[in-house]
Amino acid sequence: MRCRAVTPIIVPGRLQCVEKGVTVAQPNILLITSDQQHYDTLGVTNPLIRTPALDRLAREGTRFSRAYCVNPTCSPSRATLINGMSPAWHGCWAIGVKLPEDVPTVGEVFQRHGYESILVGKAHFQPLRSEPGSESLECQPILRDLDFWRGFHGPWYGFNHVETARMHGHESHAGQHYAIWMEEKGLTNWRDYFQQWPPSPDDKYRGPHYLRDRLVWDLPEELHHTHWVGERTVATIERYARAGKPFFLWSSFFDPHPPYVLPEPWASMYDPARMRPGTYQEGEFDHMPPQYAKTREANPDFSMYREPGGQGLHGFHSHQHTEEEIRRSLATHYGMVSLLDFEVGRVLDCLDRLGIAGDTLVVFTTDHGHFLGQHGLVAKGAFHYEDLLRIPMLARRPGRVPAGVVSEALQSQVDLPQTFLAAAGAAAGIEMPGWMQGVNQFDVWRGRAEQARDWALIENRHNPTTVHLRTLVTQRFKITVYRDAAYGEPFDLREDPEERINRWDDPAYGEAKAQLLLRFVQAEIQREPTRMPRIAGA
Repeated sequence: MRCRAVTPIIVPGRLQCVEKGVTVAQPNILLITSDQQHYDTLGVTNPLIRTPALDRLAREGTRFSRAYCVNPTCSPSRATLINGMSPAWHGCWAIGVKLPEDVPTVGEVFQRHGYESILVGKAHFQPLRSEPGSESLECQPILRDLDFWRGFHGPWYGFNHVETARMHGHESHAGQHYAIWMEEKGLTNWRDYFQQWPPSPDDKYRGPHYLRDRLVWDLPEELHHTHWVGERTVATIERYARAGKPFFLWSSFFDPHPPYVLPEPWASMYDPARMRPGTYQEGEFDHMPPQYAKTREANPDFSMYREPGGQGLHGFHSHQHTEEEIRRSLATHYGMVSLLDFEVGRVLDCLDRLGIAGDTLVVFTTDHGHFLGQHGLVAKGAFHYEDLLRIPMLARRPGRVPAGVVSEALQSQVDLPQTFLAAAGAAAGIEMPGWMQGVNQFDVWRGRAEQARDWALIENRHNPTTVHLRTLVTQRFKITVYRDAAYGEPFDLREDPEERINRWDDPAYGEAKAQLLLRFVQAEIQREPTRMPRIAGA
């Protein structure tokens, strides 16, 4: 039912509507994200990693094993999470491209219906450079202008309260609200623990160092940015729950994105010798597009792929790493996830302590996947294997989302904003905006429907020609096409789950390839938004 023009009754931790004697609670929406996390780094699927809080979410909710990003880079996928539009439509089509500030967002819709809309943690909606017409708050020197950030908490991209930062690990981009928090905790020399900006000959940088077989960061463990996001998330939940305000809260963690650095005890939590990195099989790139084989070279020439403006491309470099290096990175990646999991546990405990767990839809996911040796690759790039496109995804609301269920229903990041609104809509009377391009997955999340979509579409655009690709994923197949190129990549995920055999030129898959290409065209047509309805014949 919809609840409109009614009298709100404020009780601790809830905003309710009363209509015809029926009380319907407006649920809180809590989106928790990591950054660049492989889909198999959950304890419920991988016995080598310890994630008790995420395992609890899987046990008390539903795990979606076929969830996909919309773009395997940060800014485009993160922009989609707040507006429900594909990157080609919302305008932030690559890292280094600003999300236009006039793009409508889900937070604005929530605010119009009585919600607080809050971002705590990483945003990455704007580039590390600021130019006329593309002004950015997420660049130097403003990142370290703490006086500015003390006075800035929004509004920003549909959030009426923002506490944000930009860096990963010990990068020089550190600053903003995270730096203010470190100073409030007594670490006034926090700059010494991050790469210097601007570079200086008297740099006091106390970067990570090797301790036995791994890198250790000397930053005080309790001041790590993962703890900052967790602490501020808990404080935000307490603030709005006790005020009786429903909230849409994005708790956005920075890890396990490289660089692979952690303070103790997390840096030594996992033994590199016990790690099982992904593998490359000799000859598997023989029938792949040419950029794949180049990653196997020690000094590859990728100059033909560079953008006209000279910008480099993620992943277009040598991926030669020793097995020892991969194992060490994997061990730290796992440590980063376990530290994040610790803070997720604190957040879940907070919901329990305040008595609002049943009134809160919790969704955990990430912005995109990650390579840790799979196909001989590391990190990310224009290599659309499942390791990069698939993402972990968990949803929980006690009594509303089935517990202990694993769903193979296809999920896409573009669906999340629309489904969040649907979850709140019964109590808030929310109409779905026509500019959103996802599908409503609410009945799938509640276990009332097997699926809401039969395809997912992933974009990746840098160079307008050679590195402009899109991938269509169906329940069994996936196919990648490149702009202005005669090659492509169909894979049979049922018969070849490790994606070792490109079927583009395989006559046995000719009919399947033709059907996939037609499905691709249909998907492009189906995802067109309808921002304004047609109201007249002319």
